[in-house]
Amino acid sequence: MVTLGASVVDRLSLQLTLVLFLSVVVVTLFTALLTAPQRDEIGEFYLGNRTMSPLRNGLAMCGDYLSAATLLGSTGLVALTGYDGLLYLCGTAVAWMMVLLLIAEPLRNTGRFTLGDTLAMRLTRLRRPVRLALALCTLAIATLYLVAQLVGSVALLTQFTGEPSTATRTLCVVVIGTVVIVYAAIGGMPGATFIQVVKAVMLLCGVTVAGVMVLHRFDWNVENLLAAAADNSGQGTRFLEPGLRYGASATSKLDFFSLQLAIVLGLAALPHVMMRLLAPKSVGVLRTSVVWAMGLVSLVCLAAGILGLGATAVLGSDTIAENDRTGNAAVLLLAHELGGAVLTALLSCLAFVTLLAVAAGLTLAAASSLAHDLYGEVIRKGRATETEELAVARLAAAVIGVLGILLALVSWGANSATLAFLAFAIAASALLPTLVFTLFWRRFTAQGALLSLCGGLLTSVLLVVFSPVVSSVPASLYPDADFAWFPLQNPGIVSIPAGFLLGWLGSVLSRPEAMQTYEGFEVRTLVGAD
Repeated sequence: MVTLGASVVDRLSLQLTLVLFLSVVVVTLFTALLTAPQRDEIGEFYLGNRTMSPLRNGLAMCGDYLSAATLLGSTGLVALTGYDGLLYLCGTAVAWMMVLLLIAEPLRNTGRFTLGDTLAMRLTRLRRPVRLALALCTLAIATLYLVAQLVGSVALLTQFTGEPSTATRTLCVVVIGTVVIVYAAIGGMPGATFIQVVKAVMLLCGVTVAGVMVLHRFDWNVENLLAAAADNSGQGTRFLEPGLRYGASATSKLDFFSLQLAIVLGLAALPHVMMRLLAPKSVGVLRTSVVWAMGLVSLVCLAAGILGLGATAVLGSDTIAENDRTGNAAVLLLAHELGGAVLTALLSCLAFVTLLAVAAGLTLAAASSLAHDLYGEVIRKGRATETEELAVARLAAAVIGVLGILLALVSWGANSATLAFLAFAIAASALLPTLVFTLFWRRFTAQGALLSLCGGLLTSVLLVVFSPVVSSVPASLYPDADFAWFPLQNPGIVSIPAGFLLGWLGSVLSRPEAMQTYEGFEVRTLVGAD
């Protein structure tokens, strides 16, 4: 994360953003309270109203996945690196195809509230240790991603106020974190769903309006837009060719491939996305919902690409880099140029609401895993009442929210994108191999699940600790130290195969599960039980 010496947004935009943001928060909080589960039923708290239409489910899925990084970071990456930034956006859109084709339907057919329920149905031994390992992985992923959102709120605040004081920074994180806790702990899935739908609709409208304004400025001629972007990039035609950022060396190419691998594969295993896949009432609703989500995410990515190119074409790469060398300010600077204070305030409010919505979904997913898998099944051995488990889930949401706030305050100088990418890498390295083997491999065992979960988590974390993210380069957390023997910033290219290999190894070296258990499970994956 880069803090700026001066703000890039004028005072009127700041005031309008504050009014818009507070209005959205008040309305959504009030609605979350009204729609909160009224009965002590864990199903309603975890999955909400399962009668929603495919469009609303698709909007909620879209809202769960798209973070402020898509609106600010991805747009800035396109503005500064051209073709390479557009290639990065493609990975975001393609990821949903992985979900649709491989994971969504069998997971929904075999799951109840969490992935732990799917594993328990499939495995006959060591169910509690597996649920414990799963809860720890879920907590690690959700906490990292939650901290990334809260740290990102400070980065976004920086665009308005310049480098914030300690008190301002603390207030921003505490306010955002507190609102997130209320959404998750009180509103449950119904409250989280409402904010996700509102966020998705606002995001779609905002980026579409801004994208239309960019295209209108260049007479609806994409060639004119590309030519202007190349001319003002300072790189000429190289701006529209691969290699400007990720092709400088073989290491950077591998790093980019590793990043894309983690994004494409990690999406399917993000806890809040998997939880959303369990919510539709029927398989037909799920299929249509995922198609809607894939189309909506692709539309936002297309608009982000247009905005990134438009920022370079209108403002120039030098102007963008002078305000923020990461490019996060590109879309706000472009909005001010195209639509003045009103459009700037709209997109700024969108970024803050996006942070809130994603953080709420993450907190709810982590709280559900802790309450259902860890407390309900491991500690209470399935004897907890629904009222008891619901109380634990609400308490867990509050604890996770407070933990996220404290970690964000301690690590406010960390790069929020790095934290988010590590969360994706852990999801792809630990949860995805376990999920794929559980659904599709007859020979998979509980020992394989434990090795895959624990090994994928440890491998991802250790590779990042001994990478340039932590030491050896000026942008590292500890630039003066040098213990980075792993050359890549993104561990996915190594940790993901390691997770699959460990799952395979643990399974072939252990006694097979009962075949009749898998046969019944296989039937369930195909036909479900609506």
